[in-house]
Amino acid sequence: MKKINSICCVAFVWFTFFKINAQQKPNIIWIFTDDHSYQTIGAYGGRLQSINPTPNLDKLAAEGMRFEKAYVENSICAPSRATLLTGKMSHMHGKYNNKAKVKFDHNQQQFQKILRKNGYQTAMIGKIHIDGNMQGFDYWEVLLGQGEYKNPDFLSSKGIKNEKGYVTDIVTNKALGWLEKGRNKEKPFMLMVHQKAPHRPWVPKREHMQLYKDVNIPEPDNLFDDYATRTTAAREQDLNMNTSFRDDSDLKIKPLTFRPERFIKVGIDDRFADRIEKYKHLKLTGKELTKLKYQLYMKDYLRCIWSVDENIGRLMDYLKATGLDKNTIVMYSSDQGFYMGEHGWFDKRFMYEESFRTPLIVKWPGVVKAGSVNHDLVQNIDFAETFLDLAGAPIPKDMQGKSVVPLLKGKTPKDWRSSLYYHYYEYPGPHSVRRHEGVANKRYKLIRFYGQDVPNGEEWELYDLKKDPKEMQNVYPKKQHSSLVKKLKKELQRLKQQYKVGKEPA
Repeated sequence: MKKINSICCVAFVWFTFFKINAQQKPNIIWIFTDDHSYQTIGAYGGRLQSINPTPNLDKLAAEGMRFEKAYVENSICAPSRATLLTGKMSHMHGKYNNKAKVKFDHNQQQFQKILRKNGYQTAMIGKIHIDGNMQGFDYWEVLLGQGEYKNPDFLSSKGIKNEKGYVTDIVTNKALGWLEKGRNKEKPFMLMVHQKAPHRPWVPKREHMQLYKDVNIPEPDNLFDDYATRTTAAREQDLNMNTSFRDDSDLKIKPLTFRPERFIKVGIDDRFADRIEKYKHLKLTGKELTKLKYQLYMKDYLRCIWSVDENIGRLMDYLKATGLDKNTIVMYSSDQGFYMGEHGWFDKRFMYEESFRTPLIVKWPGVVKAGSVNHDLVQNIDFAETFLDLAGAPIPKDMQGKSVVPLLKGKTPKDWRSSLYYHYYEYPGPHSVRRHEGVANKRYKLIRFYGQDVPNGEEWELYDLKKDPKEMQNVYPKKQHSSLVKKLKKELQRLKQQYKVGKEPA
């Protein structure tokens, strides 16, 4: 009898130990937006800081760490999200562009599968923009395809379900519902909250249509870039605001003419009636028309961001009210950057800073120093490894990034990367951005444009980011940079070998 009691006592102690240990593991909430530029986050400074576009994100940054040099490896939606899940570059996980025929293999290794094996609950809610059923999540409910701003459809293991309302609110409601009622409260969790906003066509919530109404949004000083020193790719793209915006779906200054039932569904409805009436006799041309387009674009975009920020506030309030804030790491990022009129553009894709660089903010109570700023080179291939490291789970050797946990603790490893590799594949395709690859360090960026519709098969650009942070002067042709070019080309080849960049995908 004493022996049985002794065994029970030991079992109880071990059970209690493992239960406490599991509870001590940090929860992780990952908030991810689509096409959110660092330029439109107050904490990152810049020309929009004065209009206070993101008070809740700014608070998150004040309580955590802001990364100044976080980048992507391929600035386009679906590949970036596949990289998030796998910790691998596009050519390794296989989803190298947005085209439907290029499928993502869900059966491959993904970080959330490893988390589940190591005691974590996993949930994915919102936009993933990868076809097929998700794997490795205890709970998943994702927007169908690109998702709609108004009355969106969600896909889950139970099929497709339509929800009424504004998409940013709905995604947050579902996340809060899972936190309150859907999870096992005895286990640590990883919750991924993925918003559609602020993806094109930038449809604000009806209640936010008056925001910035009487505000003149500051323009970038290179709004009228003439690409004088740049190569073919910059001159012949199709993302120039002056020529590439649709008057109906993008600017909403004309009645809908292209599949009107489709745009009414996504929310381009009578909330824009006043704008259509105001501009129905529009006579502007040239720079004045570009300036107007910029204002309309920016205001709709910022209104979408306001909803995202409000809902981040809701999540943070819930964590505090329930006490979860004490042991929950909150991380915020976007699938890539975006052009806010810089170079006269919207969209992304290029290796230039505005689309190459992405916001990254992390709050880790008791670990990350409040208000700290990191300047190390970080890339989205690092996210999966970071999640695993935070959870104390093993990191597979074939993942291609590095955990940023040491950086969060204020310590930069001696072997931390000094350069980044980038590769964009989708040409021919939307926005007509030529294929290119490149290498970047903290000061210099070398870009190689190549392939179809590039004169002589390839063109090169070189930028000195210290002297020319807005990348207006391509100095590649200048002879005084020949030794630097040689060094950077060598580094480009080294990175391609390191990341196993092989045969070019079709």
